[in-house]
Amino acid sequence: MTRADDTPIADYANMLRLDGRRYVVIGAGQGMGRQTAHALVQNGARIVCVDIERERAEDIAKECGNDSIAWTGDATDRASVARLFQDVGDAFGGKLDGIIDIVGIARYATLLELDDALWDWHFAMNLRHAWLAIQHATPLLEANGGGTMTFVASASGITSAPRHGAYGAAKAGLMSLVRTASVELGPKGIRVNAIAPGVVWTPRIGALLGEEGRARNAANAPLRRVAQPSNIASTLLFLASDMAAYVSGQFLSVDGAVGAKFPFPMGEI
Repeated sequence: MTRADDTPIADYANMLRLDGRRYVVIGAGQGMGRQTAHALVQNGARIVCVDIERERAEDIAKECGNDSIAWTGDATDRASVARLFQDVGDAFGGKLDGIIDIVGIARYATLLELDDALWDWHFAMNLRHAWLAIQHATPLLEANGGGTMTFVASASGITSAPRHGAYGAAKAGLMSLVRTASVELGPKGIRVNAIAPGVVWTPRIGALLGEEGRARNAANAPLRRVAQPSNIASTLLFLASDMAAYVSGQFLSVDGAVGAKFPFPMGEI
């Protein structure tokens, strides 16, 4: 149905579809990355599954199907990232529709416990890889006429948490990098965004916190549950799709409203 005095109705049902599009998922081997790889492929995309461990990369590529490609390398190393996007260009005809970068990890220490090596490690694992990905993916996205870059930041980059000092500073830097990239790359048709999860029940977090930690974090969340990796993947899918076609330079909190509440000393909300 059309009206001469209004805009055409968009095809909303197909805006999440990624048929024929090509994506790189950096950190695809497990947890949020694995779910994201499946989310993209289920919506028609062809993907390159990147992980530092060959077996994980190969397993997820096989699991996803649709001619998914396994690629192994270090996302924090410039030569490795350059090789990645050279191989991606060769596989995809010199063009790319998007990247989703999920790499990130913390080693918990107070500011007084941190040494130079651990500080630098946090910035490599949570920020440097994003900068390298932006530099090396941009030519392929520009050759495509535009595309998307989506990163995983953290609630720790918005607020503070005990022993998250270096991790939070690096994730805050990632969100600043995303804003700058969105401004610089917007004229090339490239959208750049990030999400900021709270606690996500990945295999690593589950092993670290156990069921007691799960119950404690669920009680802290107004939704009374912790996020699953699929909750993160679905948000990343949204930002990579045409549903978010005019969203750029943003970070979206995916924390179950934990960051929205103020902990009055009188007790629970």
